This record gives sequence, C-alpha cells and structure tokens, in this order.
Amino acid sequence: MNSTFLDACNKKEPAHTPVWFMRQAGRYLPSYRAVKGNRPVTELAKDPALASQIVVDAVRALDVDAGIIFADIMLPLEGMGVQFRIEENVGPIVTNPVRTLDDVNALEALSPEEDVGYIFDGIEATLQKLDDSVPLIGFSGAPFTLAGYMIEGRPSRDLEKTKQMMYREPETWHRLMSALTKMITTYLASQVSHGVDAVQLFDSWVGCLSPSDYDRYVSEYTAEIMRSLEAKVPRIHFCANSASLLGKFVDAGPDVLSVDWRVQIADAWATAGGRAGIQGNLDPVLALAGGEAMRREVGNILEQSKGRRGHVFSLGHGVLRETEPENLREIVKTVHETTTRRA
Repeated sequence: MNSTFLDACNKKEPAHTPVWFMRQAGRYLPSYRAVKGNRPVTELAKDPALASQIVVDAVRALDVDAGIIFADIMLPLEGMGVQFRIEENVGPIVTNPVRTLDDVNALEALSPEEDVGYIFDGIEATLQKLDDSVPLIGFSGAPFTLAGYMIEGRPSRDLEKTKQMMYREPETWHRLMSALTKMITTYLASQVSHGVDAVQLFDSWVGCLSPSDYDRYVSEYTAEIMRSLEAKVPRIHFCANSASLLGKFVDAGPDVLSVDWRVQIADAWATAGGRAGIQGNLDPVLALAGGEAMRREVGNILEQSKGRRGHVFSLGHGVLRETEPENLREIVKTVHETTTRRA
C-alpha cells in the first residue's frame, strides 16, 4: 500500500508529502457526472457498487494518496428519525426540524448495521476495488454541524435558531449534543470495524462560535469523539473559517488538524505546537484558476511546511465543480516531485 498518508498522520517521515482533496469524487470529474446523471447524491451513496466505483475513479484519475468514502454527513440522521432531502445547489432540507426538548427526546438511537448498512457495504466494496493501493478515509459530521442542520432545517450562514437554543435552552442543547455524540462515536466505530484506515470529523459550521462559546457548548463533545477513536485510526478534525478556534481544536486531541486558507499554514503549525499534524490549505479557487498563481501558492505551502512531520497537502475546503481535473493532477504531481525523499 502507498502508506504516505498514514505515515504523515502518524507523524512518521513519508516517502513524499501525501495529497488528497475533500470532495475529490465530485461533479468536476467527467466519470462522476456520467455515473450520477440526474440521480440525487443520497441514491448514489446508498448503492455500494456505484459509491465504491466513484471513490476509485477519483483516486485513479488524480493519483492521490488516499480515497474517502462516498457518503453524506446527513445519512446517519435518518436512523435517528430525522427526515430530509438534499436539494441541488442548496443542501440538506430537514422536514421535521428539532426545536424542543420533546423533539430531542423523540430521537432514536442509531443502529448502524440496520440503519446505514449500505455505507459499510460501500466501504467493503471500495476496499476491494482499491486492492490496498491507498488508504480509505471514513468520516462523519460533527455534533455542532449536524445539530445546525437539524435545528435550522436548512443550510444557514448565521445559525440563529441553533445559537438561540444554545443560549436559551441549554438543557435541550446539551441533551441534543449528547445524543449526536453517541451516534457519531457508534457510527465511526462501525466504519473502523469495516476497514477504514482513518476518519475525518467535519465541523463545517462551528467557526461561527466565539472561543468561550465553543468551550461552553461544544468542546467536550468533540473531545469525547476523539477519545473514542484514540489509538485505533488517525483522526482528522476539519472546520472552515475558524482561525480563532484552532487551539481549541488541537486541545480536543486529533492527530491532524485540517485548516482552510484563511490562516497561514505556518501559523497553524505554530498553534499545533507538535501536538497535531496539519492538513491543508490551498484555496479551492486557486485550484479552479490554475496557472502561475496556483503553482506559486502550492510552493508557499510546501515551503512553510518543510521539515514538519505530519503534513497532508489538501485544499482548505472541497473541490469546486468547475475545477479542471488537470489542475488537481498538476498539484499532486508538483507536491510529489517537490517533496520526494532522495536516496
């Protein structure tokens, strides 16, 4: 197996800096568009044969050092009784939002094999098709981000209803976060038991909180999830637009902190202080633009990370749909050639 990704996550010296991209199996790839057609993402994710082929096609098209399972962070919520649909160009729309203590108490416990067994079938099919060529990353949404969708009922920039529950009804909030944390630990443990080599926790929206609110309302749950996976597989924590919270994330105990382009990667290394590796952090628009600007920033990131154990090169967020695959292939080739250890 190409072990560079796992070596970096474990702070060993890899043969070269590994590269993978969030949303690397997406609409910018002709192979993905051909498979997807007009079908919703959830339909693809629930078909193990299609989901696994989508993952493998992306790995082979880009020559990346890891694959990531094809799923959606909302899927395990179905097992808790949350009803939703994914609207194209909008995101998840929850038809039975969770707004009261009674709503929280009505949530069901996830039964992984029964509720999301197709995810595990997809993991096993993907591993078979990858044939030990690269590691496979599993993932889940984090409690705050999932709570945000459940409470708001749709994507929200300000998460007003979510934060109002935090402030006005702390008992309801903490009971919801506890229920989600239990679900996530169970879900991720099941992914690991079915063979994923690492996991990433997506807390996409928690950057809207102040450091003190993160401490008061979120940090204990993130830490609990990280502890549940300690010494089992590498754990990556991702959040966008959250420079003020990076130190808090490191305290939660991930092996790798995934950062966006709004923070200099040198500053992220300084904040991590050797306690976590760093994943990132090219602006996805630079990958879209390509050319000299992209090449210059790739070089800057590599220079700021030179000599550091634990660097995984990636974008600061997901691949944008209009990105030319050739730009991503150029990034992978440049990173590999620049960082390959010479005998």
